[in-house]
Order: sequence, then C-alpha cells, then structure tokens
Amino acid sequence: MKLKSVFVLAIVIIFKLPLWAQKDVPSLKGKNVLIVYGGWEGHKPKVFADKIDRWLQSKKARTILSETTETYTNKTLMDSIDLIIQHITMSEIKWKESLALQKAVQRGVGLAGCHGGIGDAFRNDTEFQYMVGGQFVKHPGGQVNYTVNLSDKPHPITQGLNDFTLYSEQYYMHVDPNLNILASTQFTGAHDSWIEGAVVPVAWTKQYGKGRVFYCSLGHSAEVFEIEEAWNLITRGVAWAVK
Repeated sequence: MKLKSVFVLAIVIIFKLPLWAQKDVPSLKGKNVLIVYGGWEGHKPKVFADKIDRWLQSKKARTILSETTETYTNKTLMDSIDLIIQHITMSEIKWKESLALQKAVQRGVGLAGCHGGIGDAFRNDTEFQYMVGGQFVKHPGGQVNYTVNLSDKPHPITQGLNDFTLYSEQYYMHVDPNLNILASTQFTGAHDSWIEGAVVPVAWTKQYGKGRVFYCSLGHSAEVFEIEEAWNLITRGVAWAVK
C-alpha cells in the first residue's frame, strides 16, 4: 500500500509541475498590452504580432497593435499600458520616440521581445541596447542546428522546461554582464573557428529603472514559434515582464 501511495503521489507531482512552475508568473487578465511591429520584412513582423496578439487575447489581456514607433510619444496611451511587446528588426527610431519608450519602461511598464524584434532594432541607438541588455552582431553559418540549454537556476519562466534543439539562426550577441540568464547556447566553431566553445545567452531578464525587461533570441521564422519549448519560453517571458 505504501509503495502504491508513493507511486500515485509521484504521478500527481509530475502532472502538477507545469502549473507550479507558472504560479509566480503574473496573470495577463485585464492588462493593457501594446504590440509595436515593423522593420525588416524578412522576419515577418505581422505574423509574430498576430500570433502573440491571439495568445494575449486568450489570456484575457487587452491589446493594441501599432505599425509605428510614433505610438511611443502618445502619453495618454503610454500611461495606460502595462506591457510593451516590440517586433521591429533594424529600422530607425526618432530620438523623442526612443526617449518616450525609455521613460515608460523606467517608470514600470514592462518590455518584451524576441529575435530581431528588440535584439536587433535601431542599431545606432545605444541607450535602447542598454535598456534591452544585448545586441545581435552575427549568426555564423546562417541557419544551423543548435541546442538551447536552460539554466539550472529556478525561475518561473523556465521551471519545468527542458533543453531543446532547433534549426534556425543561432544569434551571437554582445550582452550586458548584469543579465539574469535563463537560457544559453554554445557555438561549435564550424563556421568561425575562433568562437568555438563560446557560450552566448539566448534568453534573459533584467531591470531598467522600475521596468521588467525580457528578451529571447529565438524567432527567425514562424516555424520556430511552433516549437513548444520555444513558444513557452517566449510567452512565459512576456507574462513575467508585465507591469
């Protein structure tokens, strides 16, 4: 009987783990989320914007979609926002727009994004990079097979998730040394021999003023968002970053 009870308890724990792992991730119900997208069309910004919008609405969040960074200067709107999700690769941003975004995050609005959406946006704006915590510099070999290794430190974003492999762009990034790293990847040196063994963060969190910032370098194509571990990592990070 004792053995049977232990077995039943083990099964319950296994099935409950995903729920326990997310208990510290804030609810998105009733939260106001601004999704700003655009930039290089190769990253299909509207595809991501629409997909994350549907997911947010399934979580009962209120969403606003915008195709211009001018939205950041709308003070009435920005004062009502709990979270900003940006998906703009490269492109440019006006100084006053960037400053308005920075001030919103500094006062507590969350910021989240993936791949080039904030990791390779506005290459000349170093304060934006300082806020995000990193900047893309290269993906050696283009699209390659690589592994994403989850941190062994407990965090509500990664608890219950396992390491996984994918075929996509493996982002080599310059990063802030003050990041809370959630996932990383190791380069083989097959394409650039001098980086063999280099470990580069894939996902992280950080503070910028009072605001929570989440970034994940995955997301080159729509197929990546269909990988369960990758999508869970991104959506949990989005929920964690909310004000």
